[in-house]
Amino acid sequence: MDIQAEKRDLIQWLSGLNDPRMIKLVGTLRKASEAGSGSKLTKAEMGAIDQGLRSIKEGKVKSHDDVMKLTKKEFPNLFE
Repeated sequence: MDIQAEKRDLIQWLSGLNDPRMIKLVGTLRKASEAGSGSKLTKAEMGAIDQGLRSIKEGKVKSHDDVMKLTKKEFPNLFE
């Protein structure tokens, strides 16, 4: 995929995004990439972000509600 098509794909994905945590993460990435921000991500951090974005693109995600249900089932003592 060429860079312009990739940008359009990201814009479309971002416009439909409703998860405040994900929006904050994207904002953090933006700030980190701006010149003079003084904030640099490590290769490991960038790799983790890339892996997460690939998972999202491939539909390998769970809703917050699903994760909470699984967590409560697996670790009920944390919710007493």
